[in-house]
Amino acid sequence: MTDSRTTRLLIIGPPGAGKGTQAAKITERYDVPAISTGDIFRANIKGQTELGQQVQAVIERGELVPDSLTNRIVEDRLQQDDVAHGFLLDGYPRNVEQVHALDEMLHGDSLDAVVLLDADTEEVVARLIKRATIEGRVDDTEEVIRHRQEVYAEQTAPLVQLFTERGILVRVDGLGSIDEVSERIRAGLDAHLGAR
Repeated sequence: MTDSRTTRLLIIGPPGAGKGTQAAKITERYDVPAISTGDIFRANIKGQTELGQQVQAVIERGELVPDSLTNRIVEDRLQQDDVAHGFLLDGYPRNVEQVHALDEMLHGDSLDAVVLLDADTEEVVARLIKRATIEGRVDDTEEVIRHRQEVYAEQTAPLVQLFTERGILVRVDGLGSIDEVSERIRAGLDAHLGAR
């Protein structure tokens, strides 16, 4: 897609809803970089950095990384040259406080659209248990997975109301094949961004 406008996007949804898979397709279509806090955290864990050790301890407890730490990482990433024409955030912001921090980082500019992947809890729990087995993810026990779903519902779900009020939420059924979900996202974003 060739467009001189800046395209600032966010994808949200419960853990296991397929955000990472769909994020790759969205970034390719809009030619913007994906900024995944999960990827940044995993790279630091793998590199055994000080940040990685802090993050790993938090993740193993099934908790979310503190806002102060996450905000600093995202702010640093948003200052890099490749985001000049836009970006797709994945995994941030996770709560209302982080939304306000992001608003400050964007200096009065706002997100253009927020894609919400709706997915049934039992479906994503089953998906994550299967992924944990295949990928050997030690943090993905059923207990931790269910706890993360509860944390998402408590902290992230209020964002749905906030982004709806801002008129930028694009709700998409996240269940189905990758291509089916991708097509729903494309249609939803075309309708929303075309109205800018």
